[in-house]
Amino acid sequence: MNVKDLIDKLEKENNLSLEELEYLLINITSEEKKYLFEKSLKTKEKYYDRDIYFRGLIEVSNICKCNCFYCGIRRDNKNVERYYLTEDEIIETARHGYELGYRTFVMQGGENSYFTDEKLIYVIETIKKEFPDVAITLSLGERSRESLEKLYRAGADRYLLRHETISKELYEKLHPNMSYENRLQTLKNLKEIGYQVGSGFLIGLPGLTIKDYAKDLVFLKELKPHMVGIGPFIPQKDTPLGECQGGTSEETILILGILRLLLPEVLLPATTALGTLDPNGREKAFNAGANVIMPNLTPMNSRKKYNLYDGKKILGSEAGEEKKIIEESIRKMGHTPNLKRGDNVKWKRV
Repeated sequence: MNVKDLIDKLEKENNLSLEELEYLLINITSEEKKYLFEKSLKTKEKYYDRDIYFRGLIEVSNICKCNCFYCGIRRDNKNVERYYLTEDEIIETARHGYELGYRTFVMQGGENSYFTDEKLIYVIETIKKEFPDVAITLSLGERSRESLEKLYRAGADRYLLRHETISKELYEKLHPNMSYENRLQTLKNLKEIGYQVGSGFLIGLPGLTIKDYAKDLVFLKELKPHMVGIGPFIPQKDTPLGECQGGTSEETILILGILRLLLPEVLLPATTALGTLDPNGREKAFNAGANVIMPNLTPMNSRKKYNLYDGKKILGSEAGEEKKIIEESIRKMGHTPNLKRGDNVKWKRV
């Protein structure tokens, strides 16, 4: 097999076999990566021009019933100062974000019993009634199909639920008392309900192989999500994996470039974790085909408590300052900040 030929095939057909993806990941050289990124950036611009879509992130709670081995807000971490935002605090944060120009809000938090359907419906309906032109994204873990249907009817547009790894063995090892099958079924439910669905996986988790990454890519091609969030695993000192080696920005950006050609219309974030690991990580990601960024709107006193990993990058002392810093950096990169809804070009609400 020839790597350049595989890249050309991926650009033309938006698909490769498991064996071809594995070969590409193992054998690609620095020069061939440049070739790949030229193709992936060109493909991104075909569908989304030079736009980088902004999502206002609201970290609603760091209370979580799950005990994932790599996550800093896992249930058994006793060194976390727990919090949740009240419904009115979330709404007020969204109002502030709207004043700053945001038209998408991402409500992200640990899995817990505080955020009942009734509370979330109140928040969603209040924001949508006040600001009909916004999109609401939820990232609140696994919920029942009935719950997800209620939240969609209330006005939620998108749902982010990374599958984390398609390796059943590794998934079950790192997610005690969680069901691999339920994770995948929840993703299927989200698509059937009508959400713009986001999935994704971690780069550099201990135990992963190149073949696992290739299998993750094949899974995502079959799932056809509207968004894919991938980022490097960064250890958090108070977790079982706190002493392990993390993922790399180089691996992450390579897989971002492949994803852009595999799923050309996908919304592809440059994650905070990538920016934390590499000062130029987000710029590299945008030049490899990423087109989404999620500046943080969470009130600062809560933001500091939401530590999924160590060294989390915080820009500016408040949301408006962070937004300004990111906008300026994106313009310097030759891209265009876009605060509109920024839906996947193939999605329509049903």
